[in-house]
Amino acid sequence: MPACSPLFIDNDDAAALRIHLKRHSLLGDTLRHQQQQVEQWLNAPLSVPGHGEGGGPEHAQHKLNYQMMNLAGRLWLITHDARYKERVIQILSAYADLYPQLSDAISHDSNPPGRLFHQTLNEHMFLLYAAEAWHCVKAESTPQQIQNIENNLLRLMVHDATHTHAATFDIVHNHGMWSVAAVAICGYVLGDDEMVRDSLYGLARDSVSGGFFAQLDQLFSCDGYYIEGLYYQRFALRPLLLLAEAISRRQPELDIWEYGQRIIQRACYTLFALAFPDGTMPALNDASKTMDLRDEGAVIAVSLCWQHYGADSRLAELARWQSTVWPGRGALSLCDHLETSPPPSSSWPSQLVRDGQEGERGAIGVLRVRDNQQDDNMALMYWGGHGNIAGMHSALNHGHFDGLHLSLFNRGREFLRDYGFGRWVNIEPKFGGRYIPENNSYCKQTVAHNTVVVDEGCQHYFDKDQAALHHGETHFFITDNPHGQGMSARCDGYWPGVRQQRTVLLLNLPQCEKPLVLDLFSLSSSDQHQYDYCLHGRGQLINSSMPLNSNKSWQPLGEKNGYQHLWDCARGEIINGENGQLTWLDGDTFYTATGALPNGGELIVAQTGASDPNFNLRVEPAWLWRTHGDNVLFATAIESHGYFDEASETSRNARGQVKRVEVLEHDLNAQTKVAIYFAEGEALEIRVDNRPGFGQFSVQPL
Repeated sequence: MPACSPLFIDNDDAAALRIHLKRHSLLGDTLRHQQQQVEQWLNAPLSVPGHGEGGGPEHAQHKLNYQMMNLAGRLWLITHDARYKERVIQILSAYADLYPQLSDAISHDSNPPGRLFHQTLNEHMFLLYAAEAWHCVKAESTPQQIQNIENNLLRLMVHDATHTHAATFDIVHNHGMWSVAAVAICGYVLGDDEMVRDSLYGLARDSVSGGFFAQLDQLFSCDGYYIEGLYYQRFALRPLLLLAEAISRRQPELDIWEYGQRIIQRACYTLFALAFPDGTMPALNDASKTMDLRDEGAVIAVSLCWQHYGADSRLAELARWQSTVWPGRGALSLCDHLETSPPPSSSWPSQLVRDGQEGERGAIGVLRVRDNQQDDNMALMYWGGHGNIAGMHSALNHGHFDGLHLSLFNRGREFLRDYGFGRWVNIEPKFGGRYIPENNSYCKQTVAHNTVVVDEGCQHYFDKDQAALHHGETHFFITDNPHGQGMSARCDGYWPGVRQQRTVLLLNLPQCEKPLVLDLFSLSSSDQHQYDYCLHGRGQLINSSMPLNSNKSWQPLGEKNGYQHLWDCARGEIINGENGQLTWLDGDTFYTATGALPNGGELIVAQTGASDPNFNLRVEPAWLWRTHGDNVLFATAIESHGYFDEASETSRNARGQVKRVEVLEHDLNAQTKVAIYFAEGEALEIRVDNRPGFGQFSVQPL
């Protein structure tokens, strides 16, 4: 493994990239934008601060430094502009002078601190970027500079990673992915085989307790779903892909891109396939609501998948949407395709993504349809594992307690939403930028999700080790029914003594202007329970089918399990056999949920923000259909309709087409029959076969 051989781009790649600097191509735009970023950095005074708070000015400067030195190193190889190499050598030398003098940084986090940053994760990110930057300029450095930078910075950072913080180095977790990638790439740059072996196979060299191959084997399902959720999947993909590219160039005999039956390709494609049509990512487990496929990990994934797995028009269209590429061999070929090929009409299909190494731990189901208005509609339901491995380390703790959660998307936005995480990333005044206490007390709780809560509790009693023992079971996943698509799953053991089954149908009906969602949520128990069917959205309440009794003085809806964070704003009674109907406006679209409650109950209008003295939670509406019984079916039709434009004072079809939903028959061991009545057009009967192994649905006139 010679240290002088190419790491990410060789001389031929650099020459080809150089040509694009003067071309009006996506690659040319990317390189010129990177030059502009680096120019601003070059024109600013050299700044190498010491300790600081997580997210504080010192943190921000260290992050900027490693990002810009990394870009400057590559731009030196591409442009041969000596200013780039000189600044990289200068700043690495400054860090080498400082680093041995630093003690641990200030930390309010549960993770151990590094010397520059409040947690070792950021330290390893710095190391990875700095090591690549050093690789680009080492040949232009003096022996004294080489000795100083390698001994007093890079090797010292590696020693801290593999000795001082050995436990976090070997951890099978997104932090561990960064640590092994950083040390391995540093090992390739320094020509240190021991560093590389520690990183690929773990400190115990068993590829089980730690190391890159342990990460690949244990963190991804057979279909490429990452155990900690999509937010962490896009974050872990960045070091994973960079290390894989370095391995393929330095140790091609490992055939890394084919490892695990192309697990790297499946991990990338699953991230793309599960994203909403606007590129944002469903908030499965702890997740930001603003992260999307423009993230650097996703950009790298597009270029490297194109390079190593071949041309794919969907990748090309994604690159066009991202408006950037990762400069390298893959981007060269990809941009040639973009310049000569028209945008494709294909999109990511409906897909069932299995969870578990053998696909044995439930799944994530995605139904997609492009309607006659050329609008992309999507329904996502989650019945996979909790997001951790039973008996494994506590760091795998990003799972939410939301089995059979549902998210819905159309008109360019997620209109039935998951809250995501409770965190103000790197905003130090907000609990040090860490997860806020409400992440546990509300965001992870079952009531914060679009599912059903039993007895105002939390699934698995908020015990992640208990949750890791259970997962859902797929009943059916159908995309070829002439009337639409459907998915159905069961979750047993999430609530003691309660069986759950949720069936979600995305139906193309002439009575409705947009695809209609029919949600059938069944709960069966030998005991009486209180069941709360929860929907979380945004926007303004427009209308309800029953009078709402507003509370003059708001009180929390409950005392624990997330209910303490919901204001009890108003309630409306639903008589036995009647429907509870609610319409709200989100953006320019009206949405109506019409729900049948055979046993009667009430509709509760709630709002987040109760028991939140530091105003950490976003203020958002929640609507709960509440009933009591032993065997209960929530049958709810959710429709999108109409249009509102305040600027032109235009409102169209503010009332939905669904008048009533009626449960005609329901047996969790046999079938469910539901009737839907419309304001215009014939009524329909929908039948769902609930028998195990016989899952199917049909739609016919009533």
